[in-house]
Amino acid sequence: MATVGCAGSRAAGSRKTPFFLALLLAAAFIPQAALAASGGAMGGRSSSSSSSSGSSSSSGSKRHSYYSSRTTYVSVGTPTPRRVAMDVGDGPGTVFWGVVVGFVLLVAAAVYYGRPRTTVVKLQVALLGWAKPFQQELNEIAERVDASNRRSYKLMLTETICSLSRHKDCCIFSSISVDVKNGTDSWEEHFDGISIEERSKFDEETLYSLEGIKRTKEYSKKQDGSRNEYIVVTIIVAANGALKFPEITRPADLEGVVKKLNSIRARDIRGIHVLWTPQEENDVLTEEKLLADYPHLRPHYDG
Repeated sequence: MATVGCAGSRAAGSRKTPFFLALLLAAAFIPQAALAASGGAMGGRSSSSSSSSGSSSSSGSKRHSYYSSRTTYVSVGTPTPRRVAMDVGDGPGTVFWGVVVGFVLLVAAAVYYGRPRTTVVKLQVALLGWAKPFQQELNEIAERVDASNRRSYKLMLTETICSLSRHKDCCIFSSISVDVKNGTDSWEEHFDGISIEERSKFDEETLYSLEGIKRTKEYSKKQDGSRNEYIVVTIIVAANGALKFPEITRPADLEGVVKKLNSIRARDIRGIHVLWTPQEENDVLTEEKLLADYPHLRPHYDG
């Protein structure tokens, strides 16, 4: 862990001493700022084939827990018919208007639910640090698979899941979030937002293989000999349809989730990003940084 060095000599005067002491105290209370986390990113996504139209606005009726299916609901736009000036009475006229309103509601619901849906899934898993072969396997997948081709998305997903399954005994924390986007909702914007948020947790992105662009960066941080404690992998998938996944509380739940992810047909996958940290073999992800950067991870319970 790096420490803050205060340059200068005693000749600078006693008036500056409190300033230097303040810096030292600040550094002591924010030790995580000096921790480094290398990261790897691979994958790609396609663009929506249909352009967004300026239709009626969506209402924000969203349900959110960390396992959440945040589906946006919109009003059908047909107001409840008020009693008109003329008295329609309780005869055939009332029945007629009731049938008309019911028909309009049915048509509006059919149009809304008939829109194409896209599900964005984020699966996050923390493994014990001794699963170091997992890091190397992800590096090899990033080098081998060209994500600029949509047909490669399935291969990348399958290879990542196979690698994760080989190290399932090291998986101790996980979380999953599911978002279903309807019609004109921008799944691309949501997908990119999740990816950017997770990538911003890396202090250095030492391996980048997105949209067919590949580059590596030499890790510049020197470690103090600490033992690596954890590895975190984040799998973000966008797929056609409204998909449902179970909440993860046990190792068996995680196995079921990865099997369902791998069962998505190649032609239905719209995008995939796989992010992992640490990426560099000698890097360290401590428990403190894990808790600070990934607060939604929950432990697995047997039974």
